[in-house]
Amino acid sequence: LTLVESGGDLVQPGGSLRLSCVATGLGAWGFNIGWFRQSPGKEREGVACISSDSSRTRYLEDVKGRFTIARDNRKNIYYLHMRDLKPEDTGIYYCAAGNTLTLDERVWNYWGQGTQVAVSS
Repeated sequence: LTLVESGGDLVQPGGSLRLSCVATGLGAWGFNIGWFRQSPGKEREGVACISSDSSRTRYLEDVKGRFTIARDNRKNIYYLHMRDLKPEDTGIYYCAAGNTLTLDERVWNYWGQGTQVAVSS
């Protein structure tokens, strides 16, 4: 399974972005999908995840109400909608696929290369 992220950009505080992750390979529809980020000077952390059938989601407390994770299993595309962005949201955002719905990065099986998000005025 291969994951490729896109959509990262430089935005001003309060702005919005939509990150996309395209999956290629058999069985992509059966995996849970997670978005993770690594901010400067910090360890990578889980931001949001969604179950394979979209029935369950989990969010990092700091992004609740601002970020929304979604998926389109027909197209194998996964999204992270981000609004009201803050400078502390700056980082490299990674898409991951796995079998356990958790924000713990250690159990995810497949990873993309990441896309850079910078929030600055």
